[in-house]
Amino acid sequence: MGMATRASNRRLLLLPLALAVVVAAGRSTAAAAPAAAAPAAASPFRTVYAFGDSFTDTGNTHSTTGPYSFGYVSSPPYGATFFHRSTNRYSDGRLVVDFLAEALKLPSFLPPYLGLSNTSAQEVGVNFAVAGATAIEHDFFARNNLSFDITPQSIMTQLGWFDAHLRAAAGNKDDARKKVVGDALLWVGEIGANDYAYTVVARDTIPPKLVRDMAVQRVTTFVEGLLQRGAKYLIVQGLPLTGCLSMAMTLARAEDRDNVSCVASVNQQSYAHNRRLLAALHQLRQKHPDAVIAYADYYAAHLAVMRSPARYGFTEPFRTCCGSGGGAYNFDLFATCGSPAVDTACAQPAKYINWDGVHMTEAMYKVVAGMFFQGGDAYCRPAFSDLLARKAQGKP
Repeated sequence: MGMATRASNRRLLLLPLALAVVVAAGRSTAAAAPAAAAPAAASPFRTVYAFGDSFTDTGNTHSTTGPYSFGYVSSPPYGATFFHRSTNRYSDGRLVVDFLAEALKLPSFLPPYLGLSNTSAQEVGVNFAVAGATAIEHDFFARNNLSFDITPQSIMTQLGWFDAHLRAAAGNKDDARKKVVGDALLWVGEIGANDYAYTVVARDTIPPKLVRDMAVQRVTTFVEGLLQRGAKYLIVQGLPLTGCLSMAMTLARAEDRDNVSCVASVNQQSYAHNRRLLAALHQLRQKHPDAVIAYADYYAAHLAVMRSPARYGFTEPFRTCCGSGGGAYNFDLFATCGSPAVDTACAQPAKYINWDGVHMTEAMYKVVAGMFFQGGDAYCRPAFSDLLARKAQGKP
């Protein structure tokens, strides 16, 4: 693929995301929480399997065999804060899933599935998340001419990758594979935001409610698939405040604002999605009482920060750290982070919530991780500490 074609594809993926700021539905509640820190006791988990989209992807997006997606993630200044180089993470450093690995005292971060040289040798687990991934299968978007031929992977694609990894790691015996899965922590990162973004251009024929119903049904099917494969300990994330991302703030109508000055219609959409997801998880808990299915309330955690950004060390709740254009949001749809026009970032990323206009800074991910892993049951239900205790006792 030539550089001109790649640049064009980057912009194509930005377009549906940009249009997504006009979609509507729902509202929210939350409380504040402490900063991130690792548990004092040794972790009972030695293996984590992660799934999701760009908020969780640690390198599947830009590999020799992987899809090509939003932005110039392989270019500086991505990764500059912690890794001091790009690792194909959509941030200046670590993601929530990386702080999970630290909290569990794993010997390393989760390697991306498409970058593995030997899938059977990954004792810490594997990250299957891929940027641009959807909950609904790619064929749905292709049939409706909404795919933009970018990132054809869905959450069910990741389930197929997981199966392939299990066969390599544990062979073809079902009992052996279930033992591997049952001993691990399954992290289902946020997924679904791209579904709304891709379909907003066809909202007259594909209304947001249909997208919500389909997306949550696919996530539910995916989680049940993990349970059928032997999963006993799972954490499922909801969607964050997608209306507080710099791109949404830049492109939405000025009057479309909520009580934290973010895009009301987009945040309402995420809230409605999360309520539907919570109801589905409740049904799965009843159906699978022998498993722990925790819900990580990304929306509530994000809202707590937006209500009191200074409490968490942030002075720039809306401006993009790595962007261009200046103004209130410092975001230009056609000159994004890592592009030839934007090869440097702000001097103090830790003061910013937004990294590139669509993703967050390491500092924000660290705060959210602290809420999930040290915030009791305010943002993770049941509490992360309870999940660890039940695993240590051998009680799902």
